[in-house]
Amino acid sequence: MPRSNRPRRNASSTRSGNAGGSKWTEPTPELDLERARGGIARRESAPDGDWMVRTMTAKKAEKQYICPGCSTAILPGIAHLVVWSDSHLFGQAAGLAERRHWHTNCWTGRTYRYR
Repeated sequence: MPRSNRPRRNASSTRSGNAGGSKWTEPTPELDLERARGGIARRESAPDGDWMVRTMTAKKAEKQYICPGCSTAILPGIAHLVVWSDSHLFGQAAGLAERRHWHTNCWTGRTYRYR
């Protein structure tokens, strides 16, 4: 059956059999922009291989890590990057298991070593 292009009824005029509310009248949950920005990994290519890079926001950074670029601590509450190899010799799972936390400036500055 083809779909109807007729406008739907408004929420106040419901059928007598439909006692429950419409999905359009329920309040929508508020979007968490910090979670949306930090949850997606992007792929970067460099002379030393392909890398998956995910942003860790300051709100989500809860533990202390050592940056392999400068060998100093990344303290809790500091935004940084989580990086793992996408072209690992033993597969993507092994690359993910060997992920490292980098300062953003250390990660972007390391590319100058290959020029």
